[in-house]
Amino acid sequence: MADETKSSSFNPLSAGRSLFDEFKSFAFKGNVVDLAVGVIIGTAFGGLVTSLVKNIIMPAIALFTWSKTGYEKWEVAYDGKTVPVGLFVGDVLNFLVVALVLFIFIKKFLGWLMKSRKEEVKAPPPLTKDQELLTEIRDLLLSKSQP
Repeated sequence: MADETKSSSFNPLSAGRSLFDEFKSFAFKGNVVDLAVGVIIGTAFGGLVTSLVKNIIMPAIALFTWSKTGYEKWEVAYDGKTVPVGLFVGDVLNFLVVALVLFIFIKKFLGWLMKSRKEEVKAPPPLTKDQELLTEIRDLLLSKSQP
């Protein structure tokens, strides 16, 4: 019985290596690395759009509104109560800018890319006379060799 426990003992070093090898083969596949790059670029792009909306677009809009303060303090008053709407308007505009850029990217750029890939995958050219004759000879030889 002591021999059975020795042969079935767990070796953490070999298990760790195989786990590491599995993780390495998973993590460094093209799709996972591409996804990671996409997430990082998307995060940076989100920060860029937020800055654009917060620091350029909304202050420009605020120049043409009734408020003397920044858009962050915009409020709607009704029956003696106020509802802050400025930050929400900024967030909605932020969303719309991101959605517009994504729409343009997906519809135009990826559409163009997919169209060019479809053009690359063309039907094979028709067989020449020589190729047709060789195909017929091959088929005849195959049919004669089979009982």
